[in-house]
Amino acid sequence: MFERFTVIPAIDLKGGAAVRLRQGDMARATVYGTDPVEVAQSFEKQGAELIHIVDLDGAILGAPRNLDAIRAIRRATNCQIDVSGGLRTLESVREIIAAGADFISIGSAAFLEPQLLNRACAELPGRVFGSVDARYGRLLTKGWVETSPLTIEEAIDRFARAGVAALILTDVLRDGTEGGCDIHFFFEAARMSTKPLIASGGVSNLDDIRALRRKFTSGIAGVIIGRALYEQRFTLSEALSA
Repeated sequence: MFERFTVIPAIDLKGGAAVRLRQGDMARATVYGTDPVEVAQSFEKQGAELIHIVDLDGAILGAPRNLDAIRAIRRATNCQIDVSGGLRTLESVREIIAAGADFISIGSAAFLEPQLLNRACAELPGRVFGSVDARYGRLLTKGWVETSPLTIEEAIDRFARAGVAALILTDVLRDGTEGGCDIHFFFEAARMSTKPLIASGGVSNLDDIRALRRKFTSGIAGVIIGRALYEQRFTLSEALSA
């Protein structure tokens, strides 16, 4: 996995629709499509190998809430999908896998229920990503509405010891803003990690992607892109070429 730098388009689900949040604020959601299947198919046609899907309702409520949309995306596409949001029990993890996810991303549960992370990694070797959401250098949980006392470094270490396949690090302050990536932030986090790191938050242009790609040998394995694609700053095909 991640033998080369990977560009990963994102689909955030809220009420069954494809949306994007600004700085993680559920009240600041922009709807980009009522049919997320069409969005996923468009990404696949442009060359996506992996799509990152976030169940926003599930992240807030603590259990998956957009299973029908996830199943529909699985039936309609052949590319791999990674699903996050509301995975706080082993039963919910199994439910998402049964819905067709190739990978799952666990965030809050790793800190609220540490044994869940260990059990998920044992049951799904190579298929669990750790999700680290940060704002002002602090870890966020429960759909970005609560702050954890853990530092980013402590969170990264906990995921690594559990045996995740990779880490997704989201810069919440820049997420959904198209304000540009904080390359230094991601580079410093990659230095802390023994696992491949996927950057998320703030991508605004192709230069952001090129700058992150240059850090591939330093541990930054890929980038998740959302709003910049939906706002047509560039196409996924162009991002993959970059």
